Amino acid sequence: MAARRRASVIALAALIAVTVVWGVTFVQVKDAVELYPLLAFLAVRFVLATLILAPPGVRRLASLGRGGAGGASVLGLLLAAGYVLQTAGLERTTVSGTGFVTGMYVVLTPVIALALFRTAIGPAAWAGVALATAGLAMLAGIRAGSATGDLLVLAGAAVYSLQIVLMERYAPRYDALAFTLVEMAAAAAGLLVVAVAHGDLGVPHGWTVWGALLVTGIFASALAYLVQTWAQRRTSATRTALAFTMEPVFAALFGYTLAGDRLGALGWGGCAAIMCGILLAEPAAAAALARLVRRT
Repeated sequence: MAARRRASVIALAALIAVTVVWGVTFVQVKDAVELYPLLAFLAVRFVLATLILAPPGVRRLASLGRGGAGGASVLGLLLAAGYVLQTAGLERTTVSGTGFVTGMYVVLTPVIALALFRTAIGPAAWAGVALATAGLAMLAGIRAGSATGDLLVLAGAAVYSLQIVLMERYAPRYDALAFTLVEMAAAAAGLLVVAVAHGDLGVPHGWTVWGALLVTGIFASALAYLVQTWAQRRTSATRTALAFTMEPVFAALFGYTLAGDRLGALGWGGCAAIMCGILLAEPAAAAALARLVRRT
């Protein structure tokens, strides 16, 4: 029992470390995409993630079969779409706002599970949705120019929620490393095609761009998703979701200290409302996903 508790604590600490990395990358990515095209940045990021996972993962690919490879490819394309929407929104709004709006995937996950698989959710989840939506309206009302960015980030959060719901159906069935490798490769391939079609792909230059690419490709993509898979074998879905609610907190902290974000009373009030909505919806999200896993 003590060993199991210790493993759970270590897993929780690892998940929180992942949210720290995700939080600081908002600042890095915002700076990088001012110097290097958005689609090219994301394509190179996922190419790096694929290259990191390929040496240990290639030999395991045969274990996936056609179904596992297909599922991982679909999730990879969803992940790519989510990052495009999130990063496009980040270009148009603040680091802190992007972090809190992204965190709404915790709120949206049970709603999407309900829509797709009729997974019932309780009144707490609906209260969380209402509170977070009110917070989003407050945050978008800071200045007219930020509303478009916030809506793009919200669309990205919805795509992440769909990816999370589908991942809960696939994750228990397949080797984590092989599945993540195909997921990263599919995201890279999709983004490369779009970046080349737009004529955006070129050789990155400068430490600002390369630093962001290395941190996001290695730590925020390849290793972060592996840590998530490893940790979820050792701790509950509820604790995992609770750890992930720290991502917007760290995004706000780094946005304030590193990017000079000053949202004002209305903006921070909106962030607080979103955070409260996330915390209300988090147990419902975990319960919905648990029921979804038991069904499959």
